[in-house]
Amino acid sequence: MEQQEILKHIEEKYVAIDQNPEVHLEGLLYAKPITYWDYILPDALLNLQIQRTTQPDEMVFIMYHQINELLFKMILWEIDQVSDCEAITAPFFTEKLRRISRYFDMLASSFSIMGEGMEKEQYMRFRNTLTPASGFQSAQYRLIEFASTELINLIDARFRATIDRNTPYDHAYEHLYWQAAGKDHVTGKKNTLIRLFEKRYKADFLRKMEKYNTSNLYTRFKQLPQEVKKDAALIEAMRHYDYTVNVTWVMAHYHAAAKYLGNAEATGGSDWRKYMHPKYQRRIFFPEVWSDEELKNWGQDV
Repeated sequence: MEQQEILKHIEEKYVAIDQNPEVHLEGLLYAKPITYWDYILPDALLNLQIQRTTQPDEMVFIMYHQINELLFKMILWEIDQVSDCEAITAPFFTEKLRRISRYFDMLASSFSIMGEGMEKEQYMRFRNTLTPASGFQSAQYRLIEFASTELINLIDARFRATIDRNTPYDHAYEHLYWQAAGKDHVTGKKNTLIRLFEKRYKADFLRKMEKYNTSNLYTRFKQLPQEVKKDAALIEAMRHYDYTVNVTWVMAHYHAAAKYLGNAEATGGSDWRKYMHPKYQRRIFFPEVWSDEELKNWGQDV
């Protein structure tokens, strides 16, 4: 593009937003050149790891979970592009799901970093300083679930028959599958893990549950024309994402926990074996893309 044409486009850009183009052009004279460290901010990022103990492998634990949170943010960024899109096409939907799946594929394969990268003795020493904190308390992961599927698919399997689209969000929230990690459904009593989590995030969760009620990935899929819903690449992308998140990644986490915890409780006090294993809670984002036999045997072969 020629210089005069560039200047013309710059002028049009700023005039369109009621700004003086000359002021912005003059500002360029005094702007510093961008550098990698100014743009990516590695100094800030690398100062976010604060150990609570003297155990060296605690640093592995901290950094690994921070990497997870960055990937969760990337996943939500892609999901929201589908959620907010007015005219979804099969190629667009498929590409976004493939991007999301690559992030979760990375998460699933990365558990060896933590599973094989810490001495069990060190972990058992520093884990008690983390109580009652738990990876369970990742708010971004809960948002990914709300954004991926209809709320009924996140309800504890024991209570799904009693909940539908007309159920108040607050009531549905109390019966989400992960409440089993720290709530006695008979007495209603919640442990400290859940209470602290809800104090920080429950209001946000209820807003997001409502936001994604009609714009989650599964609902957006069901809103598509029949011919688009039959697109083979789209179906395969949905199956890959669903299985990767709800079986492969979960089981990688499960086996890593089993190595370090054995029969012990998680740091938050949860019954992590029943909370995590897919055969118990049957977390399935897109039931429509699975056969009856596949749905029946979900999580049984892992």
